[in-house]
Amino acid sequence: MNNLDEIKNLIETKLAGSSVQVGDLTGTQDHLEIFVVSDEFKGKMLLDQHQIVMDILKDSLKEKIHAVKIKTMTKEKFNQQG
Repeated sequence: MNNLDEIKNLIETKLAGSSVQVGDLTGTQDHLEIFVVSDEFKGKMLLDQHQIVMDILKDSLKEKIHAVKIKTMTKEKFNQQG
């Protein structure tokens, strides 16, 4: 399993019912763009949403990830964008 799949599976496991996309920004699999849609973010400020994702990744960040760009939203917000 590559680093991108590992990160995707990790987030989806920790945030049940979430939808996760992980992209490689530089081709080195250590500069990532992560998009997470989850109802766990309901009622939470954007900073708190990103902190939830960062807390899930904190062990991976030490050795596998150099930089990360995070985008989060609730399922309701995602569906409104249609």
